Amino acid sequence: MDETGVLSLLDELSDLIEDGKPALGNRDRRQIDVAPALDIIDEIRQSFPVEFSQARQIVRERQGLLEDTEAECNRILEDARNQALIIASEQEIVRIAQQQAENVLADAREMERETRAGAEDYADNVFSHIESTLDSLNENVRRCRERLNNKASR
Repeated sequence: MDETGVLSLLDELSDLIEDGKPALGNRDRRQIDVAPALDIIDEIRQSFPVEFSQARQIVRERQGLLEDTEAECNRILEDARNQALIIASEQEIVRIAQQQAENVLADAREMERETRAGAEDYADNVFSHIESTLDSLNENVRRCRERLNNKASR
């Protein structure tokens, strides 16, 4: 069936609707026999060329591809966001670890300075004690020599 056949079927359907009785006094609503209207619609459908149904199938497939692509895109975006969060958290962990390492190193340097200062103070006290002891011994040696020399000169 060609385009004029479809147009005549549409005219027939339009006439069927216009010839229907108004429903409950409302001119915008009509009562019609459903069977003849459905028969006309079926004839219109049958008159469409095969290419039309193929085109509709292609449109449906395209829509499915678009939906699949959008879903895949959303999945990739979500994966990228998750990866970014993981990388950011790993970088934060590294930053925290570096900060802790710097703190430990600073604490170790401070402890080393304190230990060195304490060791130097201790060594100074030990040397002072040794010096005092040596001064005392030296004084004792000098007195002993003086006594010895005093006894020898008599």
